Amino acid sequence: MELSSVIYGAIALLSLFYCYLHFSKPKKSSLNAPPEAGGARFITGHLHLMDGRSASDKLPHINLGLLADQHGPIFTIRLGVHRAVVVSSWELAKEIFTTHDTAVMARPRLIADDYLSYDGASLGFSPYGPYWREIRKLVTTELYKLWEEKKDGSGRVLVDMKQWLGNLSLNLVSRMVVGKRFYGGDDSETTKRWRGVMREFFQLIGQFIPGDGLPFLRWLDLGGFEKRTRDTAYELDKIIAMWLAEYRKREYSGDDKEQCFMALMLSLVQANPTLQLHYDADTIIKATCQVLISAASDTTTVILIWVISLLLNNADVLKKVQEELDEQVGRERRVEESDISNLPYLQAVVKETMRLYPPAPFAGVRAFSEDCTVGGYHIQKGTFLIVNLWKLHRDPRVWSDDALEFKPQRFFDKKVEVKGQDFELMPFGGGRRMCPGSNLGMHMVHFVLANILQAFDITTGSTVDMTESVGLTNMKATPLDAILTPRLSPTLY
Repeated sequence: MELSSVIYGAIALLSLFYCYLHFSKPKKSSLNAPPEAGGARFITGHLHLMDGRSASDKLPHINLGLLADQHGPIFTIRLGVHRAVVVSSWELAKEIFTTHDTAVMARPRLIADDYLSYDGASLGFSPYGPYWREIRKLVTTELYKLWEEKKDGSGRVLVDMKQWLGNLSLNLVSRMVVGKRFYGGDDSETTKRWRGVMREFFQLIGQFIPGDGLPFLRWLDLGGFEKRTRDTAYELDKIIAMWLAEYRKREYSGDDKEQCFMALMLSLVQANPTLQLHYDADTIIKATCQVLISAASDTTTVILIWVISLLLNNADVLKKVQEELDEQVGRERRVEESDISNLPYLQAVVKETMRLYPPAPFAGVRAFSEDCTVGGYHIQKGTFLIVNLWKLHRDPRVWSDDALEFKPQRFFDKKVEVKGQDFELMPFGGGRRMCPGSNLGMHMVHFVLANILQAFDITTGSTVDMTESVGLTNMKATPLDAILTPRLSPTLY
């Protein structure tokens, strides 16, 4: 018998033995646990439902939505050796993010997190505690102040809207965070590197892989996932370290003309020695700036792409938005941030887009840090929590029988906001760990969208493909090509 056969045979036996020990343990809550979904495979459980990378696979949030149709708004799946409870109703989400919020503050430590979060220093991945609270406070106050300081209103052409919106969002955020712009010339290669590595980041960070579900097989690195993650983290760190070095060089030479978040972080971290009890100053600055640029620019891009796609497929809605802009702002000046409050239909369009296509289909995977009772079911400590926003937002009990249709006007009858208090619509998650940049993100989306729709007529020659892609964020899978025609006086461009 060949040595390789012996090795793989031994691995198989060890796997079977491990799973037998794990799953044969009596569960004290088994009589009152949420129902377990069918279709689990031996050893791997439901991991195959969380892949979605091949053309024949449904996306994870769609798979879990179909299971909710069978088993109800709360059920259990097995991700290898881990158990996860899946929630897809606003009532249960409200119970979890209010009554049990402190019990679901923790994030399970997945392989991608080890490499892509600076070992937990990034805000979205750090454990709940003094460091997390302090960094969140810095982000929500200082970055929003920078937005207030830096905002401005700053022939037919075919435009790749996906790339153009991505570059636009990246420029808005990077200017605030690291004091850089990325358009043109010498920065074009860095822009391509950053955009490429960020798409890889969001694909990797949003996947469950065999090594997460079967940690005793992690050393095999099935599919090369861990190597991809390690390489992506290395490339990300190189770019951000370069920006930090550039900023320090500008500061040293006296060439730094404008304040940015990286500058604020340097001064605030130096003035707050307790932060450095957890991580060194450079790690804190790089981790925080990385997660801000990646999350803010990618989330903004995702929302804007889906908004434009839906408007192109619903010409009547597009016409109404532009009519509102013409009535409230006119065509003699550019729209300003102060105009947004007078554009309720545009705001409703953004809400309806995030309802149908939330920027992240899941509200961030959490882990229960203590036993809890949710919806009358006992949830054991250590169980993963997956809130399926994609399914929750399409609940016909809340949104009526036309829940799958794009109808912005529904928000004139239903006063629902996206600030985390109305659990029927929670595109930025809920509880203490909801996205800290949600206010900034909404301001950016409204302002950018208003400027685009006021300045250009947008058309396309065919129906826009609405296929989604797999990953932490819900990026459109296919390109978005559109024809832009100026609709204002040339002096306003």
